[in-house]
Amino acid sequence: MTTLTTSRAHGRGFKSALLLLIGGLAVAAASAAAGASPAERDTPTAIIHYTTASLATDSGVRALYRRIEMAAEKVCPHEPANSQLPNEALIKCRHDTIAAAIAKVNNQRLVAYHVASAH
Repeated sequence: MTTLTTSRAHGRGFKSALLLLIGGLAVAAASAAAGASPAERDTPTAIIHYTTASLATDSGVRALYRRIEMAAEKVCPHEPANSQLPNEALIKCRHDTIAAAIAKVNNQRLVAYHVASAH
């Protein structure tokens, strides 16, 4: 689950946006089925601030994409410390969280970068 809220930056003349990433897809799915619950409030979240103007450059797109990746790493459940490889649920959570965040941003340059990075 992700939420994107846009608002007008005071005195700056451009739109700024707030991207909220929520991890723990199994918890979120169970919470959605049962309505809001205490487990949903305990789901890890990350907030990413960015400006829409920053998405006009390749470096801005790369920077936001990396911040989304880092946030997904924080909000998705972590693999055990003794694990050598991430498990499938962790990989799926990170992939789905990144894809949902990119869809919420709704920027073609970011989508293209994500597709190119996946190959």
